[in-house]
Amino acid sequence: MKAALSTWWDGAAAGELRLDEHGDMSFVYSADWLSNPARRAISMSLPKREERYGQRQCRPFFAGLLPEETVREDVARALGVSKANDFALLQALGGDVAGALTLWPVGEKPPEYDGRTAAEPLGDNALVELLDILPKQPFLAGREGFRLSLAGVQTKLPVVLVDGRVALPAPGQPTTHILKPPIARFPGTTENEAFAMRLAAEMGLGVAAVEPRRVRDRPYLLVTRYDRATDAHGRVRRLHQEDFCQALGIPPEHKYASEGGPTFKTSFELVRKAATRPAVEVLKLLDAAIFNLLVGNADAHGKNYGLLYRPDDAAFAPLYDLMCTVAYPEVSAKPAMKIADASSPKDFNAQRWQKFADDIKIGLPLLRRRVKALAEAALSRVDKVGEAVARSGFDGEVLKKLPQIVRERAQTVVEST
Repeated sequence: MKAALSTWWDGAAAGELRLDEHGDMSFVYSADWLSNPARRAISMSLPKREERYGQRQCRPFFAGLLPEETVREDVARALGVSKANDFALLQALGGDVAGALTLWPVGEKPPEYDGRTAAEPLGDNALVELLDILPKQPFLAGREGFRLSLAGVQTKLPVVLVDGRVALPAPGQPTTHILKPPIARFPGTTENEAFAMRLAAEMGLGVAAVEPRRVRDRPYLLVTRYDRATDAHGRVRRLHQEDFCQALGIPPEHKYASEGGPTFKTSFELVRKAATRPAVEVLKLLDAAIFNLLVGNADAHGKNYGLLYRPDDAAFAPLYDLMCTVAYPEVSAKPAMKIADASSPKDFNAQRWQKFADDIKIGLPLLRRRVKALAEAALSRVDKVGEAVARSGFDGEVLKKLPQIVRERAQTVVEST
């Protein structure tokens, strides 16, 4: 063994992620973790067992904790490691990731945060400087005292709030929010995501809370982490979660259905298998699929759906990373997960809906009622949501066209049922 990282969950070592002399990773659960029936597996794809999991088995979960594409390249460059070196990236970034886990060198305990080391909120100048540096140094990679990571291709940073103001976390402190600067090459992504997320909430879907903000006329989005909870003593605790690719053992570079990633058929099967209350959680996934069709989110791939593990249950995770991608003509309108092989609302008819119902094993009458109800909910709320986002200081051209896009798509979907 060349190196190893202990995988900690709620103050206990669940196991070790090991690197051998050939550069291959493996994962093995600790004996204490295996002997305690109250301790969960770290992933649906890695059930508890004594035998170690090899590279092909464990990599989808652990690589799924890391950023992707150009963000991953920029992080690797800042750290001076290869972008293909999952272990080195986890070694540098694994102190605070999505879910409950935190990774530290074997023999080293994670720093404990007692709540008394209050982080200082960033002033306006410091926040602007942070927004400037993140595209060049994602996650503040390489900066002393910061080991932070999130999956995805968008620049973002896990942070905390102090009196409602953005602050960088103290050592060992669980982050509670995600700061997302706008995507430079696409106009209006802050208000676009705020619009889509708030529309989902207005329609009754479970979704992470968002707040579009500005500092010195610089836009950014603040997203409340759903994988964090505050206990009776006011302490923030990490909740475990994993995306569908991790749960199904699919590497992040194959997240699109066309490349071997999750489909709606496999996704519904996963939720039925994983959820404590399958009937309830399956309907949440159904609503998510319909909503992404209505809002024009073609990038809803397997890493944008997740499972949330609370102490007493497993559920479909609140929605995140919602956006009207069809607002940008240069982005492919081909859905990451097609509904019955359809690429747009105009492709739908009775036969398509029947095929989708068969694929996901839901009765057609229920499916049709839910499609119609959500489309009508979108039509009745889309203007209200657009106006609310505009009142927060975001009234650009992108926001002005989003309600019309949703109206047209929703009306077409209603007619197809």
